[in-house]
This record gives sequence, structure tokens and C-alpha cells, in this order.
Amino acid sequence: MATIKSPSADQAAAKLPSPCISVCQMDPSDGVCLGCYRTRGEIASWRSMNEVDQLKLLDVLSERRAVATGAKRRRPRRQVPRLVL
Repeated sequence: MATIKSPSADQAAAKLPSPCISVCQMDPSDGVCLGCYRTRGEIASWRSMNEVDQLKLLDVLSERRAVATGAKRRRPRRQVPRLVL
């Protein structure tokens, strides 16, 4: 009889796709990726974050992108209700 394995903790925790856009270059002045605007620590911890923490980080990344590029912060395409803390 075949046994069915449950998904690993990493797979279960990663609810959202990675914000990586395959432009992986770290800015030496501030340690942020020039493609996705994450730090090395944020990149490493993405898969272990729960969905709420991933959504919070996506908001932070959107703000970083706006500051770095001088562009207005983009409205998210996803229609996920935001948590009010």
C-alpha cells in the first residue's frame, strides 16, 4: 500500500509566489536586491514566512520600490483583504 506524504512545512508555509523577478543583483550601498528590493535575510526567510508576513513584506517592498525609483506606489492587483493591526 502506498503512503501519501503531507507537504513539507516549507511548502505549506509559502502561500504566495516569490517576488523575485530574476534580476538578482545586490546594491552594495544598502544590501537590497535591485530586482525585488528584498534584503538577503528577507530572501532567505520568504519560504518559511506565513501568508500574513509575506503580505506585510510585499507592502514594504512596494514602498521600497517607490522610494528607490521615484515612482508612485502601485496599487496591488490582488484583491486580498488587508489586516488592520
